[in-house]
Amino acid sequence: MQTRTDFYSASPDAMKAMLALEAAVGKLSIELPLLELVRLRVSQINGCAFCLDMHTAD
Repeated sequence: MQTRTDFYSASPDAMKAMLALEAAVGKLSIELPLLELVRLRVSQINGCAFCLDMHTAD
């Protein structure tokens, strides 16, 4: 079994951009349940099982 990639050390600039995006999204007036559905759908489109698991729990 392979270990997961540590995105913070693999691409610090990309992680900074992702965190900035999350901060901007947090300021929107979108209701939290709808926002979680959007995150879940984006995870499905990207095919990221880790993100799917994380956002399904949320």
